[in-house]
Amino acid sequence: MEGVGEEEMEGVDHLAHERNKSEFDVDAMKIVWAGSPHAFDVSDRISKLVASDPGFRKDNRSTLSRKELFKNTLRKAAYAWKTIVDLRLSEEEAAKLRFYVDEPAFTDLHWGMFIPAIKGQGTEEQQQKWLPLAYKMQIIGCYAQTELGHGSNVQGLETTATFDSQTDEFIIHSPTLTSSKWWPGGLGKVATHAIAYARLIVGGREHGVHGFIVQLRSLEDHSPLLGITVGDIGMKFGNGAYNTMDNGVLQFDHVRIPRNQMLMRVSQVTCEGKYKQSDVPRQLVYGTMVYVRQTIVADASCALSRAVCIATRYSAVRRQFGSQNGGPETQVIDYKTQQSRLFPLLASAYAFRFIGEWLKWLYADVTQRLQANDFSTLPEAHACTAGLKSLTTTATAVRWHRRVPKIMWWPWIPLQQWASRIICRLCPCLYIRRRQYRAASTGCKVSHEDCFSAGVQAVQQETSRYNSLYDSSRAFNAMSLRCSKRFIEKLQQEIPGKGVKQQLEVLCNIYALFLLHKHQGDFLSTGCITPKHAALANDELRSLYSQVRPNAIALVDAFNYTDHYLGSILGCYDGNVYPKLYEAAWKDPLNESVVPDGYHLYIRPLLKQEIRTARL
Repeated sequence: MEGVGEEEMEGVDHLAHERNKSEFDVDAMKIVWAGSPHAFDVSDRISKLVASDPGFRKDNRSTLSRKELFKNTLRKAAYAWKTIVDLRLSEEEAAKLRFYVDEPAFTDLHWGMFIPAIKGQGTEEQQQKWLPLAYKMQIIGCYAQTELGHGSNVQGLETTATFDSQTDEFIIHSPTLTSSKWWPGGLGKVATHAIAYARLIVGGREHGVHGFIVQLRSLEDHSPLLGITVGDIGMKFGNGAYNTMDNGVLQFDHVRIPRNQMLMRVSQVTCEGKYKQSDVPRQLVYGTMVYVRQTIVADASCALSRAVCIATRYSAVRRQFGSQNGGPETQVIDYKTQQSRLFPLLASAYAFRFIGEWLKWLYADVTQRLQANDFSTLPEAHACTAGLKSLTTTATAVRWHRRVPKIMWWPWIPLQQWASRIICRLCPCLYIRRRQYRAASTGCKVSHEDCFSAGVQAVQQETSRYNSLYDSSRAFNAMSLRCSKRFIEKLQQEIPGKGVKQQLEVLCNIYALFLLHKHQGDFLSTGCITPKHAALANDELRSLYSQVRPNAIALVDAFNYTDHYLGSILGCYDGNVYPKLYEAAWKDPLNESVVPDGYHLYIRPLLKQEIRTARL
């Protein structure tokens, strides 16, 4: 490598001037983002542990072939488990370690779906048998629900589980090509067992979809068992990325399993062939998906915040145009168009973080109630996690509400009018402006805090009137409003740290106002707001962006992500982007030789006009 002096690669913080602009306590904001001092301590300690261990390096992923990539993932998963055992990490610490290793692997499905499914849908006896094996990784599980022909429509699954009363067994079978299990992570090459979902048939009568514990591979040599056809579905989009995961395809050919391997907490089949429904609601079957969805919401917040962190830091490093009298060019982050794209996503990352916290609490509450056979809140958890999963993952993919649902069982215009009222109330900055304007006209003084409290109270009153709409999932854009409302509720808590609460208020206002701005065409066309209202919202957004600007780098620093986890030179903490890019370029395998392989076979014949005699 040539052209880069060592002094350029030394630890100089090229973003120090940006961090010095911060108007709030960054360390305090880190705790707010983490959720608690304890959560921050665990996250900070484990992230640094992973980042400092060469065994978890990931900078070479894009240069590996699929086979090499997958084998390296297996090594990392085994190394992570060894680290967990050797350091005697708690369950919380172990989960964080897997998170910061940042490599999708079979362990995600084992710990995230296989085990929760047994805990949620298995009987006490089944849990006592299977969970100790799973906790010790003596078996490796996956969650085989999705089929080639059916995904979200679980009731349409085609795999069958027919009870044979003579042998006291279930016969698991894939009757069609479209009944093949398709996409389950960990299934392709690793899982020894699966929670397979199939249509239960007893005495010729169907009883809906149920879960079954099915062994797929030998515990001795890992070969597929009789009647099992299983493999990987192939490459996914992107070089590296999710190709570390062995998403699989699975077909059953009359595979027999013992009767007691049907998950029987919700319903049972007796040895005599009688189907019995317990008092537990059938919705419990979806309990695992509720857990997974709330995890996906949390992961969406992390993914979005990760992308925003990289984009914000590089926007502060990169300079383009605007040079005057030979001075430096303008930082990209100072362009208003860049701020209008970047800062709403920054606000969304915080909004999704807080809604993720609420969903985690909701799931814990539901789980506690389920243990006491109280299933009253399960429908709400199911609806909220399903809707918020869609909302947060769409925004994380930077689609950000490109399509507004025009009809949700109710007439469009009344719902649009209701949405405009809610969104306006969910924008404390607008409410504050209006209150302060009215107060000024009467000679009174109204503080920002008083106005904000009044705005929150108005939100609570307005949303309570439409609880029935929300509960029935008929409210327009209910999930976006839920995020906004949760953000405001977060601000009603005691939040220590200089300037922390004020910065969160700014982000909350941006999130809510951006919803109004994004859909103002629909609101204007239906007469729900006037052009003056729209102009006020847009003016307020620009003002809020100006307030975020000096704090932008500090706000993404509060995520407390290591350079290892970010995995991006453009988003490195010290902002020393260009020397690091230059250095990384020379590490590419293509630069191992000065003259490329194939020169004598293909390039030279072209240059020497010998192409007709070349061996092509």
